[in-house]
Amino acid sequence: MALLNNSDGEMMNEINMTPLIDVMLVLLIVFMVTLPVIQHSVDIQLPRETTNPVEQQAAPISVDITADGTIVWDGFPVDQAVLQEKLAQTAARTDRPALQLYADKASRYESVAAVLAAARRAGLAKINFVTEAKPQDPT
Repeated sequence: MALLNNSDGEMMNEINMTPLIDVMLVLLIVFMVTLPVIQHSVDIQLPRETTNPVEQQAAPISVDITADGTIVWDGFPVDQAVLQEKLAQTAARTDRPALQLYADKASRYESVAAVLAAARRAGLAKINFVTEAKPQDPT
């Protein structure tokens, strides 16, 4: 509260209300302008829930490449001829499972490239490169 002197030399104990009213009018105008923008909404059509059953994917096939270049198909060592045959059989299936490729860190690039090329020639396109350690059997 400000004390002002009037023309008679007496002290005035009144608050000047003009600046407060100006501020309130400006705030009122700002709120009046922004309120319609805040309440503006857009009508959208959200998708409905469907109850269609999810397709069951075939279990992936594990292909391991060891450090010495041995190819292991689902736990059984195979050579290039057997690998080609198994890849062709897999490509002929209707569900076409994915190949999970586990390559040892020390395996040669040529071994991995040969398996990838054989899978591509057989017509398999779903190949997963697994970079984590393969789970060990407790037996």
